Amino acid sequence: MQTKTQGLVIREQTVGESDRLVTLLTADYGLVKAFVRRAKNIKSNNVSATSLFAYSEFTLYRSREAYVVDNAVANEVFFDLRKDINALSLAQYFVQLAYFLCAEEQPAPDTLRLLLNALHLLCKGKKNHKLIKSVVELRMLALGGYMPNLLACYRCGTYESEVMYFDVQEGCIYCKDCFRNNALTAPLGVITAMRYICLSDLGKVFSFNIGEENMNILSDITEKYTLSRIDGRLTTLDFYKAII
Repeated sequence: MQTKTQGLVIREQTVGESDRLVTLLTADYGLVKAFVRRAKNIKSNNVSATSLFAYSEFTLYRSREAYVVDNAVANEVFFDLRKDINALSLAQYFVQLAYFLCAEEQPAPDTLRLLLNALHLLCKGKKNHKLIKSVVELRMLALGGYMPNLLACYRCGTYESEVMYFDVQEGCIYCKDCFRNNALTAPLGVITAMRYICLSDLGKVFSFNIGEENMNILSDITEKYTLSRIDGRLTTLDFYKAII
């Protein structure tokens, strides 16, 4: 039986001499693993449409053991990512995050939309990379079931104070009077940005500005929160941090 879907290639690996196994992030089916037969054949029509970061329309059929790509037509291949090593390494990190946080047979329309928007911004090169990274980390975690409790101080219910604290392990905030050991200092502007990232419309989630100092704090918090929730080594994050 054939299945048609649109998806983003977030992982690829060579199988045998000429086949490739790709992992697609789709809106309808979440993660889908499919074989691309004779992918190394330069004449194959499916080469560019099934390469990493290609967003394509796929026709799949189910064999006895797995899905096989019958046809693929590229909508967007994000070629400009290859022009900037920092953008490319961030893109690799984002798709690895999606691989860890999404699941097969679980629709993921919002995660796919977030990722596509992030890749477009990386290609344009006009948005702060740290801001894009923090938005993807925190919103993708929220979509994956790790929404932090940012509504108010976990102990006393205070909505905001000039300085607040984010507890990475518990995923909650404290006001200045309820500081907890090991919680990270977060100025109110950072907490406001975190609330915006988690709760705003996806179409506007990247549309905010934050000062450099607060941006650095936000970046540190979202990265540490991500590392606390991902069960596996984020090798792409290690690479990104090694080159910036």
